[in-house]
Amino acid sequence: MAGTIEVLVPGGEANPGPPLGPELGPTPVNVQDVVSEINEQTAAFDGMEVPVTVEYDDDGSFSIEVGVPPTAALIKDEAGFETGSGEPQKEFVADLSVEQVQKIAKQKQSDLLAYDLKNAAKEVVGTCTSLGVTIEGNNPREFKERLDGGEYDELFTEEAAA
Repeated sequence: MAGTIEVLVPGGEANPGPPLGPELGPTPVNVQDVVSEINEQTAAFDGMEVPVTVEYDDDGSFSIEVGVPPTAALIKDEAGFETGSGEPQKEFVADLSVEQVQKIAKQKQSDLLAYDLKNAAKEVVGTCTSLGVTIEGNNPREFKERLDGGEYDELFTEEAAA
C-alpha cells in the first residue's frame, strides 16, 4: 500500500469535505468512490463518530477498514441522549437496561481489552459511570458489584452471548 489515512467520520454521512477531502485530495484515489464506500460500510452507525482507516495504492485502488465507535457513542445512541452529565455521580442523564448493556458489550468486545463478555460489560458500565447513566435505575457502581457477584452470569457468559 502506498499510504494509510485514519479519520473519524459520522456513520453513513461522510462527505468529500474535511476531514476526508483534505486527506484524500493528494492521493491517487477517486475521493467520491471512497466516500460512497465509507457511507455504505458505516450506515449501521448512523450519526455516530466511526473510526475509519483507508489504505490506498499508487494505482488508485483502496481498501477501507471500519472500526467500532467509542463506547460512549454507543451508549449515547442506545440510551438516546446527546451529552453526559456534568456531575455523573449526582445527576443522571439516562437509564439502560441490562440487555442494552449486553448489546453494547457485544458490539465493543473485539475492541476492548476484556477477555470475555462479562468483563467487556464491566468496561461498558465504567463508561456509564463517567457519563452519568444508570442501569435499570441503579447506580452503575452498584450494578457492577452485582455483576461481580454473579447476579447476571446467565446474560454475560460466552454461551449466553452465542
